[in-house]
Amino acid sequence: MAVVELTKDNFEQTIKDHPFVIVDFWAPWCAPCRSFAPVYESVSEDFKDIVFGKVNTEEEQELAAHFQIRSIPTLMIFREQIIIFSQAGALPEGAFRQLLEKASELDMAEVRKQIEAQRQGNA
Repeated sequence: MAVVELTKDNFEQTIKDHPFVIVDFWAPWCAPCRSFAPVYESVSEDFKDIVFGKVNTEEEQELAAHFQIRSIPTLMIFREQIIIFSQAGALPEGAFRQLLEKASELDMAEVRKQIEAQRQGNA
């Protein structure tokens, strides 16, 4: 699957419709973003079950503000509509691939259990 351009119009539906989405928050003037783009594209070719999306923070300022993006590039991983990873900075290809492998191995039932336990503790 090619990298998908995400906007405020399709972001929420993309997250709802796909169990595994990784989002790259970037801007055209950002040198690290531009150097990470080919890595992102290349890795997307090998993970067909993951939706790779990009949010141009210049054009989608509402989305960037909603997710409190303070520096770019920022990578965010959603599994089953839950943010399981969010970090600023471009990753080397090997580290990026490792991150995706670890994210796909995550037991989402356990994640949900932990979230619920935290909610119970804070209630």
